[in-house]
Amino acid sequence: MTSLTVYSDSNPAKVFIDTEKTETIARTLSAVGIDFERWTADAVLGSDASSEDILSAYESEIARLKAERGYNTVDVIRIAPDNPAKDAMRAKFIEEHIHDEDEVRFFVEGSGAFYLHIDDKVYRVVGTAGDLLSVPAGTLHWFDMGPEPFFTVIRLFISADGWVAKFTGNPISQTVPRYNEAV
Repeated sequence: MTSLTVYSDSNPAKVFIDTEKTETIARTLSAVGIDFERWTADAVLGSDASSEDILSAYESEIARLKAERGYNTVDVIRIAPDNPAKDAMRAKFIEEHIHDEDEVRFFVEGSGAFYLHIDDKVYRVVGTAGDLLSVPAGTLHWFDMGPEPFFTVIRLFISADGWVAKFTGNPISQTVPRYNEAV
């Protein structure tokens, strides 16, 4: 289930918001400059859908974002619990970082948690199938795929270099509750 939990960055036991209401999630994130949308596919996708099938099913939404924001590169990434690199990937993504361009992710299936460190709060957004999250360039954040990751996401980039992070060295991601939902 898509959810938003907002923690104090200095005292993660203090929770300001904890909701699964889509309207509240979108409104709260919009207030801090984060785009959150819900998409539906233009075609029915099977569990064995290829990357091409997935991109075709969301072609109209992808084209809209490309036209509005200048994205040039689009790809599909799948991570499953049997991925031999899952622990190394989780360790890399779970450290606070920024990017020089927006980090745009659309969840086709599965789930994962984006943590956004904005001002004196941490916004944990658990994305699930149908959720698009766009984190603006320069926003402090990290991603937790959980110990048994399962997701397929569409990624959009301006640069052909793709995912390039600048890690902050701030240990804050170790202080906020981790995403541990088993799928």
